[in-house]
Amino acid sequence: MPDELDVDAMLERFRDRAKAVRERPVPPVAGSERQRFVEQAQLDHQDFAIVGDATWEFTDGVLTLRIDLTP
Repeated sequence: MPDELDVDAMLERFRDRAKAVRERPVPPVAGSERQRFVEQAQLDHQDFAIVGDATWEFTDGVLTLRIDLTP
């Protein structure tokens, strides 16, 4: 694996981003703008959390992230 890629650190950054999105205050907007902000925050959190929970392996130059989606 390339020396400059620290996969564990990368996954930690995704976990940190998921936490930051979850804790982000809703800006002072109303109506449909507020709803769009909340919906986007939910999607951002989901995406960051999914990647942050991945396990990984590096084989033959290929980085594989494994994500368990079972409930």
